Amino acid sequence: MRAIDIHVHVPDPPGHPAALEKENMAGYFKAGEMPHSPEEMYETYKALDLFGVIFAIDSETTSGVPYVGNDYVAGVARQYPDQFIGFASVDPWKGMLAIQELERSVKELGLRGLKMHPTTQAFFPNDTHFYPLWKKCSELGIPVLFHTGQTGVGARTPGGGGYKLKYAHPMLLDDVAADFPDLTIIMAHPAVPWQEEQLAVVLHKGNVYMDLSGWSPKYFRPILTQYATSLLQDKVLFGSDYPVLKPERWLKDFEALEMKPEVRQKILLENARKLLNL
Repeated sequence: MRAIDIHVHVPDPPGHPAALEKENMAGYFKAGEMPHSPEEMYETYKALDLFGVIFAIDSETTSGVPYVGNDYVAGVARQYPDQFIGFASVDPWKGMLAIQELERSVKELGLRGLKMHPTTQAFFPNDTHFYPLWKKCSELGIPVLFHTGQTGVGARTPGGGGYKLKYAHPMLLDDVAADFPDLTIIMAHPAVPWQEEQLAVVLHKGNVYMDLSGWSPKYFRPILTQYATSLLQDKVLFGSDYPVLKPERWLKDFEALEMKPEVRQKILLENARKLLNL
């Protein structure tokens, strides 16, 4: 395979309310028309020779929008095992039900990690109220992918759609990483405006990684490129943020960055393969 895209939002079922959010984000990212089915996503990744980690996000408590379901994500991954594996998502405000759903998703559905979005789910990851969830992830031996930094969700709307960026500060995950040293944490996206804080945490905590999704590489801040190609070359992962940022666009812009071929290979493929035990 050419690369592993660790940040892929699976298309929602036709008519599902969550699809509207992606359409709004597509306008912010100038992404063009959204895919209409998992099959369309599969054809894209097959043609590009990319493997992907797919997921959706359960924020039902804060949004009122029903989650598409971990069974749905797992079903897509089972249908296209040559191109995708799936991560579960749970609503952290559902307490024990969330923990039970996570365990079911991993043990019965075969999902391989957990995706959380503190901004849309409106929670602080270092609040000990949610620590039983991270303990379960550690017990299950699965990574957790946390959104960090600003978000395209609600961007440029009055009040940002009510979403608050404070929940996605990378230093919150420093606490979680310190308190759960056996838990693998992946920070999703360059965590603008807290880029240097994010890099410090990834450098300091051996169990923390980051993906580069949600930003075209041509907009990377110089310090991010500097760290990704040197000190953090073993801890940085390719991610696109499909479908709002298409992988072909990301990869084209990534080719323009100067780096050693072996470092490029680590970021695109090897680091994710090791982290995911593929």
